[in-house]
Amino acid sequence: MVGMGVVNIPKLPLFSPVSLRKPSRPSLSIKASSESSNSQTSPASTSIKEEQKPTLDSSSSTATTFAAPPNFKAPEPKAFSVRPDQTLDILGASLALFFRVGTGVFVNGYSSSVVSENEIPPGQYCLQVGGNKVKETAKIGPRPEKPIEIYEFESCPFCRKVREIVAYLDIDVLFYPCPRNGPNFRPKAAQLGGKQQFPYMVDPNTGVAMYESDEIIKYLVDKYGDGSTPLMLKLGLLTTLTAGFALIGRMGRGSSYTPSKMPPKPLEIWAYEGSPFCKIVREVLVELELPHIQRSCARGSPKRQILYERVGHFQVPYLEDPNTGVQMFESAEIVEYLKATYAQ
Repeated sequence: MVGMGVVNIPKLPLFSPVSLRKPSRPSLSIKASSESSNSQTSPASTSIKEEQKPTLDSSSSTATTFAAPPNFKAPEPKAFSVRPDQTLDILGASLALFFRVGTGVFVNGYSSSVVSENEIPPGQYCLQVGGNKVKETAKIGPRPEKPIEIYEFESCPFCRKVREIVAYLDIDVLFYPCPRNGPNFRPKAAQLGGKQQFPYMVDPNTGVAMYESDEIIKYLVDKYGDGSTPLMLKLGLLTTLTAGFALIGRMGRGSSYTPSKMPPKPLEIWAYEGSPFCKIVREVLVELELPHIQRSCARGSPKRQILYERVGHFQVPYLEDPNTGVQMFESAEIVEYLKATYAQ
């Protein structure tokens, strides 16, 4: 790829930096209360520990109970298939891959090689090409003990930049969706940081809280990576413009609130920013203002092996809903499930 010069523009007042701060917690919050991975840097040692599931603070919890829709049955996963009525959605979401040159698809230091079938032991996740297999590796940095917390929404180019670095660093995040007119987390973000500006990041491991997508990116790569930022996230104005163009195919989806019922526990989604199938699910999670822990698993992520061992298959998105016990693949069916279960 030909190197490109950094384009610098003056910061608008709306996006002026703010000082790092330890956030004061509002009454409505969903927090991960124990470790989601260990602190080792080796991909082979990365694991997802059993957690005490985070819940709403008792001051704001409700008596609402949740159950899967009547006659619900989780669909069988179908690799590399698109349901006919979803074709335009996937095509529109795929435009982001072109404008962002695949940023958010690969983990830092990703590399792959074609090896013979007997070089990959049985039970290990890998791609298969004919009679050969593809061995994938990446460079994983220190792991946060608790998920990073990010207040954001899907159709924001600045938020997209931060989601891309999350995929690049392979870190898990507790997302608080902040769609327009959302009654819960948009106001809470303003309470915490003093203004409604997104993305807004809180790191419960260090007490750091901050605005500004570029500052968040720098903080995350320094703390949980090797200090390097991928090219497409350090081109100044060009980065922001292409992140905006990446949203064209979905025309504002994932930006406005749809009335919903707040679950007592955040959902969990195995996903990564570069996948168009994951994008259409996240749009609905944001529109319904459903807090969710994202288990990042871009290409090269060791969490692909973890999911493979857990369910005998790897495919994303994969939803785990602790409020109903539902676990399921298939983006189109996940969207239908979320609307049937949580939309009012």
